[in-house]
Amino acid sequence: MRAQASETARHVARLRAAHQVLEGGAIFADLLAAPILGESADAVARELSGRPELTRLRLFVAARSRFAEDSLAAALDHGVCQAVVLGAGLDTFGLRNPHAGRGLRVIEIDHPATQQWKRELIDRAGIALPSTLSFADVDFERETLADGLAKGGFDANRPAFFIWLGVVPYLTRHAIFATLSFIAGLPGGEVVFDYPQPLDHHPPARRGAIEAIMARSAALGEPWLSFFDPAGLRAELTAIGFKEIEDLGPHEVAKRYGDGPVPPAGTAGPHLLRARRLSG
Repeated sequence: MRAQASETARHVARLRAAHQVLEGGAIFADLLAAPILGESADAVARELSGRPELTRLRLFVAARSRFAEDSLAAALDHGVCQAVVLGAGLDTFGLRNPHAGRGLRVIEIDHPATQQWKRELIDRAGIALPSTLSFADVDFERETLADGLAKGGFDANRPAFFIWLGVVPYLTRHAIFATLSFIAGLPGGEVVFDYPQPLDHHPPARRGAIEAIMARSAALGEPWLSFFDPAGLRAELTAIGFKEIEDLGPHEVAKRYGDGPVPPAGTAGPHLLRARRLSG
Protein backbone atom coordinates (compact mmCIF):
# COMPACT_ATOMS: atom_id res chain seq x y z
CA MET A 1 0.00 0.00 0.00
CA ARG A 2 1.40 3.37 -0.97
CA ALA A 3 2.44 5.84 1.74
CA GLN A 4 2.06 8.94 -0.41
CA ALA A 5 -0.46 10.58 -2.68
CA SER A 6 -1.12 8.79 -5.96
CA GLU A 7 0.79 10.11 -8.97
CA THR A 8 -1.51 8.06 -11.18
CA ALA A 9 -4.44 10.09 -9.79
CA ARG A 10 -2.67 13.31 -10.81
CA HIS A 11 -1.97 11.98 -14.30
CA VAL A 12 -5.58 10.91 -14.83
CA ALA A 13 -6.83 14.31 -13.62
CA ARG A 14 -4.54 16.00 -16.16
CA LEU A 15 -6.00 13.82 -18.92
CA ARG A 16 -9.51 14.91 -17.91
CA ALA A 17 -8.39 18.55 -17.88
CA ALA A 18 -6.77 18.24 -21.33
CA HIS A 19 -9.96 16.71 -22.73
CA GLN A 20 -11.82 19.91 -21.83
CA VAL A 21 -9.58 21.79 -24.27
CA LEU A 22 -8.42 19.31 -26.91
CA GLU A 23 -11.89 17.84 -27.51
CA GLY A 24 -13.87 20.69 -25.97
CA GLY A 25 -15.19 18.35 -23.29
CA ALA A 26 -17.28 16.68 -25.99
CA ILE A 27 -17.42 13.33 -24.20
CA PHE A 28 -17.31 14.52 -20.61
CA ALA A 29 -17.62 18.09 -19.33
CA ASP A 30 -15.80 18.85 -16.08
CA LEU A 31 -15.17 22.51 -15.28
CA LEU A 32 -13.26 21.60 -12.10
CA ALA A 33 -10.81 19.20 -13.75
CA ALA A 34 -8.10 21.85 -14.15
CA PRO A 35 -8.82 24.08 -11.13
CA ILE A 36 -8.41 21.20 -8.66
CA LEU A 37 -4.94 20.61 -10.11
CA GLY A 38 -4.00 24.25 -9.75
CA GLU A 39 -2.97 24.25 -13.40
CA SER A 40 -4.15 26.01 -16.54
CA ALA A 41 -6.24 23.72 -18.70
CA ASP A 42 -4.69 25.32 -21.79
CA ALA A 43 -1.17 24.66 -20.49
CA VAL A 44 -1.98 21.04 -19.68
CA ALA A 45 -3.56 20.59 -23.11
CA ARG A 46 -0.54 22.08 -24.90
CA GLU A 47 1.76 19.69 -23.04
CA LEU A 48 -0.33 16.58 -23.64
CA SER A 49 -1.13 17.42 -27.25
CA GLY A 50 2.53 16.74 -27.93
CA ARG A 51 2.06 13.17 -26.72
CA PRO A 52 -0.21 11.50 -29.29
CA GLU A 53 0.38 8.11 -27.65
CA LEU A 54 -1.89 9.34 -24.83
CA THR A 55 -4.85 10.22 -27.08
CA ARG A 56 -6.52 6.82 -26.79
CA LEU A 57 -6.09 6.83 -23.00
CA ARG A 58 -7.38 10.41 -22.67
CA LEU A 59 -10.57 9.59 -24.56
CA PHE A 60 -11.11 6.41 -22.55
CA VAL A 61 -10.69 8.33 -19.26
CA ALA A 62 -13.34 10.81 -20.45
CA ALA A 63 -15.66 8.02 -21.58
CA ARG A 64 -15.46 6.09 -18.34
CA SER A 65 -16.38 9.18 -16.29
CA ARG A 66 -19.29 9.87 -18.63
CA PHE A 67 -20.46 6.26 -18.42
CA ALA A 68 -20.30 6.29 -14.63
CA GLU A 69 -22.15 9.57 -14.23
CA ASP A 70 -24.79 8.69 -16.83
CA SER A 71 -25.36 5.36 -15.07
CA LEU A 72 -25.67 7.09 -11.70
CA ALA A 73 -28.20 9.56 -13.10
CA ALA A 74 -30.32 6.64 -14.30
CA ALA A 75 -29.97 4.90 -10.93
CA LEU A 76 -31.65 7.81 -9.16
CA ASP A 77 -34.89 6.75 -10.82
CA HIS A 78 -34.89 3.44 -8.93
CA GLY A 79 -34.26 4.89 -5.50
CA VAL A 80 -30.52 5.50 -5.19
CA CYS A 81 -29.88 8.31 -2.73
CA GLN A 82 -26.17 7.82 -1.91
CA ALA A 83 -23.14 7.50 -4.14
CA VAL A 84 -19.74 6.21 -3.07
CA VAL A 85 -16.62 7.09 -5.06
CA LEU A 86 -14.05 4.40 -4.29
CA GLY A 87 -10.41 5.34 -4.82
CA ALA A 88 -11.64 8.83 -5.68
CA GLY A 89 -8.26 10.36 -6.45
CA LEU A 90 -8.89 13.82 -7.91
CA ASP A 91 -12.36 12.96 -9.25
CA THR A 92 -14.63 16.01 -8.96
CA PHE A 93 -18.11 14.47 -9.05
CA GLY A 94 -18.71 15.02 -5.34
CA LEU A 95 -17.75 18.68 -5.72
CA ARG A 96 -20.07 19.17 -8.70
CA ASN A 97 -22.94 16.84 -7.66
CA PRO A 98 -25.61 17.80 -10.22
CA HIS A 99 -28.15 15.72 -8.28
CA ALA A 100 -27.86 17.48 -4.92
CA GLY A 101 -31.35 18.89 -5.43
CA ARG A 102 -32.68 15.32 -5.58
CA GLY A 103 -31.08 14.51 -2.24
CA LEU A 104 -28.02 12.60 -3.50
CA ARG A 105 -25.23 12.38 -0.94
CA VAL A 106 -21.68 11.50 -1.97
CA ILE A 107 -19.01 9.73 0.07
CA GLU A 108 -15.43 9.66 -1.16
CA ILE A 109 -13.23 6.77 -0.02
CA ASP A 110 -9.47 6.84 -0.50
CA HIS A 111 -6.11 6.26 1.11
CA PRO A 112 -5.39 8.84 3.87
CA ALA A 113 -2.37 10.33 2.04
CA THR A 114 -4.26 10.81 -1.23
CA GLN A 115 -7.28 12.23 0.53
CA GLN A 116 -5.23 14.71 2.54
CA TRP A 117 -3.47 15.83 -0.64
CA LYS A 118 -6.79 16.27 -2.44
CA ARG A 119 -8.27 18.36 0.36
CA GLU A 120 -5.18 20.59 0.31
CA LEU A 121 -5.62 21.08 -3.44
CA ILE A 122 -9.32 21.89 -2.98
CA ASP A 123 -8.48 24.49 -0.32
CA ARG A 124 -5.72 25.99 -2.47
CA ALA A 125 -8.08 26.27 -5.44
CA GLY A 126 -10.78 27.92 -3.33
CA ILE A 127 -13.35 25.30 -4.33
CA ALA A 128 -16.33 25.21 -1.94
CA LEU A 129 -17.13 21.89 -0.28
CA PRO A 130 -20.84 21.10 -0.69
CA SER A 131 -22.78 19.89 2.32
CA THR A 132 -23.71 16.75 0.36
CA LEU A 133 -20.08 15.54 0.26
CA SER A 134 -18.33 13.47 2.94
CA PHE A 135 -14.74 12.21 3.00
CA ALA A 136 -13.68 8.95 4.61
CA ASP A 137 -10.05 7.92 4.50
CA VAL A 138 -9.38 4.19 4.70
CA ASP A 139 -6.08 2.42 5.18
CA PHE A 140 -7.05 -1.03 3.93
CA GLU A 141 -4.12 -2.56 5.81
CA ARG A 142 -5.96 -1.75 9.04
CA GLU A 143 -9.62 -1.10 8.12
CA THR A 144 -12.36 -2.59 5.98
CA LEU A 145 -14.51 -0.87 3.38
CA ALA A 146 -17.44 -1.15 5.79
CA ASP A 147 -15.39 0.73 8.42
CA GLY A 148 -14.69 3.53 5.98
CA LEU A 149 -18.28 3.78 4.83
CA ALA A 150 -19.46 4.00 8.42
CA LYS A 151 -17.12 6.95 8.97
CA GLY A 152 -18.68 8.67 5.97
CA GLY A 153 -22.25 8.24 7.19
CA PHE A 154 -23.19 5.45 4.78
CA ASP A 155 -26.58 3.79 5.30
CA ALA A 156 -26.31 0.09 4.41
CA ASN A 157 -30.10 -0.23 4.38
CA ARG A 158 -30.64 2.20 1.51
CA PRO A 159 -29.81 1.75 -2.20
CA ALA A 160 -26.32 2.89 -3.13
CA PHE A 161 -24.31 3.43 -6.28
CA PHE A 162 -20.54 2.89 -6.32
CA ILE A 163 -18.15 4.58 -8.77
CA TRP A 164 -14.87 2.66 -8.90
CA LEU A 165 -12.75 4.02 -11.74
CA GLY A 166 -9.08 3.49 -12.44
CA VAL A 167 -8.61 1.23 -9.42
CA VAL A 168 -9.34 -2.41 -10.28
CA PRO A 169 -6.14 -3.08 -12.29
CA TYR A 170 -4.02 -2.17 -9.24
CA LEU A 171 -5.71 -4.60 -6.86
CA THR A 172 -5.48 -8.34 -6.31
CA ARG A 173 -8.41 -10.52 -7.36
CA HIS A 174 -9.09 -11.23 -3.68
CA ALA A 175 -9.42 -7.52 -2.88
CA ILE A 176 -11.53 -6.87 -5.98
CA PHE A 177 -14.05 -9.59 -5.21
CA ALA A 178 -14.18 -8.72 -1.52
CA THR A 179 -15.38 -5.26 -2.55
CA LEU A 180 -17.74 -6.53 -5.25
CA SER A 181 -19.25 -9.10 -2.87
CA PHE A 182 -19.84 -6.35 -0.31
CA ILE A 183 -21.67 -4.24 -2.91
CA ALA A 184 -23.65 -7.24 -4.16
CA GLY A 185 -24.82 -7.83 -0.60
CA LEU A 186 -26.43 -4.40 -0.35
CA PRO A 187 -30.10 -3.84 -1.25
CA GLY A 188 -30.09 -2.53 -4.81
CA GLY A 189 -26.30 -2.31 -4.78
CA GLU A 190 -24.88 -1.03 -8.08
CA VAL A 191 -21.32 -0.39 -9.26
CA VAL A 192 -19.46 0.94 -12.28
CA PHE A 193 -15.82 0.03 -12.77
CA ASP A 194 -13.28 -0.42 -15.54
CA TYR A 195 -10.95 -3.35 -16.12
CA PRO A 196 -8.25 -4.50 -18.58
CA GLN A 197 -8.25 -7.70 -20.57
CA PRO A 198 -5.22 -10.02 -20.38
CA LEU A 199 -2.32 -9.10 -22.64
CA ASP A 200 -2.72 -12.26 -24.69
CA HIS A 201 -6.20 -11.08 -25.75
CA HIS A 202 -4.57 -8.24 -27.71
CA PRO A 203 -2.91 -8.50 -31.11
CA PRO A 204 0.90 -8.43 -30.90
CA ALA A 205 1.05 -4.97 -32.53
CA ARG A 206 -0.96 -3.49 -29.65
CA ARG A 207 0.77 -5.22 -26.74
CA GLY A 208 3.83 -2.99 -26.79
CA ALA A 209 1.77 0.16 -26.15
CA ILE A 210 -0.07 -1.51 -23.26
CA GLU A 211 3.16 -2.79 -21.76
CA ALA A 212 4.57 0.75 -21.92
CA ILE A 213 1.59 2.08 -19.94
CA MET A 214 2.01 -0.73 -17.41
CA ALA A 215 5.73 0.00 -17.09
CA ARG A 216 5.12 3.71 -16.41
CA SER A 217 2.57 2.82 -13.74
CA ALA A 218 4.88 0.29 -12.11
CA ALA A 219 7.66 2.88 -12.04
CA LEU A 220 5.34 5.08 -9.97
CA GLY A 221 4.88 2.22 -7.49
CA GLU A 222 1.42 1.30 -8.80
CA PRO A 223 1.76 -1.92 -10.86
CA TRP A 224 -1.17 -3.56 -12.64
CA LEU A 225 -2.11 -6.77 -10.85
CA SER A 226 -5.42 -7.97 -12.27
CA PHE A 227 -6.87 -8.63 -15.72
CA PHE A 228 -10.18 -10.22 -16.68
CA ASP A 229 -11.74 -12.19 -19.50
CA PRO A 230 -15.16 -10.55 -20.15
CA ALA A 231 -17.15 -13.79 -20.28
CA GLY A 232 -15.48 -15.18 -17.18
CA LEU A 233 -15.99 -11.95 -15.25
CA ARG A 234 -19.69 -11.87 -16.13
CA ALA A 235 -20.09 -15.41 -14.79
CA GLU A 236 -18.29 -14.51 -11.56
CA LEU A 237 -20.40 -11.39 -11.04
CA THR A 238 -23.58 -13.37 -11.58
CA ALA A 239 -22.41 -15.97 -9.07
CA ILE A 240 -21.99 -13.38 -6.29
CA GLY A 241 -25.45 -11.89 -6.79
CA PHE A 242 -25.40 -9.30 -9.57
CA LYS A 243 -28.32 -9.81 -11.97
CA GLU A 244 -28.11 -6.80 -14.32
CA ILE A 245 -24.73 -6.50 -16.05
CA GLU A 246 -23.72 -4.10 -18.83
CA ASP A 247 -20.19 -4.53 -20.19
CA LEU A 248 -18.80 -2.21 -22.88
CA GLY A 249 -15.65 -3.10 -24.78
CA PRO A 250 -13.79 -0.79 -27.20
CA HIS A 251 -16.37 -1.36 -29.96
CA GLU A 252 -19.32 -0.40 -27.73
CA VAL A 253 -17.49 2.53 -26.09
CA ALA A 254 -16.56 4.01 -29.47
CA LYS A 255 -20.13 3.60 -30.79
CA ARG A 256 -21.59 5.33 -27.75
CA TYR A 257 -19.06 8.08 -27.06
CA GLY A 258 -16.62 8.37 -29.95
CA ASP A 259 -16.66 10.45 -33.11
CA GLY A 260 -14.01 8.51 -35.01
CA PRO A 261 -13.51 5.01 -36.40
CA VAL A 262 -15.29 2.24 -34.49
CA PRO A 263 -13.17 -0.88 -33.94
CA PRO A 264 -14.68 -4.25 -34.84
CA ALA A 265 -16.91 -5.98 -32.29
CA GLY A 266 -14.86 -8.12 -29.95
CA THR A 267 -11.75 -5.94 -30.18
CA ALA A 268 -9.71 -6.32 -27.00
CA GLY A 269 -9.06 -3.34 -24.78
CA PRO A 270 -10.21 -1.63 -21.61
CA HIS A 271 -13.80 -2.34 -20.60
CA LEU A 272 -16.46 -0.35 -18.75
CA LEU A 273 -18.81 -2.43 -16.66
CA ARG A 274 -21.98 -1.69 -14.70
CA ALA A 275 -23.42 -4.33 -12.39
CA ARG A 276 -26.56 -4.08 -10.29
CA ARG A 277 -28.19 -6.32 -7.74
CA LEU A 278 -31.91 -6.10 -8.36
CA SER A 279 -33.98 -5.29 -5.30
CA GLY A 280 -36.46 -7.81 -4.01
